[in-house]
Amino acid sequence: MNQDGRLMRGERTRVAVLDRALRLATEAGLDGLSLSQVAEALGVSKSGLFAHWRSKEALQLAVIEHARAQWTDEVIRPALQEPRGVRRLWALHDRRLDFYRAAILPGRCFFANAHFEFNARPGAVHDRLAAELREWMGFLTGLAADAVATGELRADTDPGDLAYETEALGVCAVMQAPVLGPEATFRHARRALLDRLRAAATDPAILKEPT
Repeated sequence: MNQDGRLMRGERTRVAVLDRALRLATEAGLDGLSLSQVAEALGVSKSGLFAHWRSKEALQLAVIEHARAQWTDEVIRPALQEPRGVRRLWALHDRRLDFYRAAILPGRCFFANAHFEFNARPGAVHDRLAAELREWMGFLTGLAADAVATGELRADTDPGDLAYETEALGVCAVMQAPVLGPEATFRHARRALLDRLRAAATDPAILKEPT
């Protein structure tokens, strides 16, 4: 096998490991993730994983990056296909709830679970998660600000407040769904933001009823 073939095989192995590790992290927690656990789940040797990650912390940080890439592909990019403004903000929330409802991950949301787990634990994993949250809230605030700038939301709308409300509804939904049931929970989360956005919109009819 030539060098390119070995590199491709190595990358496929790395992605397969991270896919499995991400699922495990939403089931048992990111702190409970270990090279031994992942190796056992995949039926490979622990020593083989050392070629990619030399420590538990290195694996945890890689899983955070992998979760970010998945979130971008499944939630952010599809939402960005909508026109700049209030419809894009709504689409992001809608895609997020679709992602949760589909239970692509056993725990539905890696980041919500990981933030609760590491909020009070100093270290590299905490710092990386904190950076992700700051970036995500900045992104949500930017979408809300765009909706104000386009004139689709009233000028007195506070983008930071709206971003906070949007995030609160998403986190609340994913936390309540296992207990109160996903259908009702995600329906309430959709309706709550839709009503909020329509109340702030200069033309409420721009936002269609969810199908």
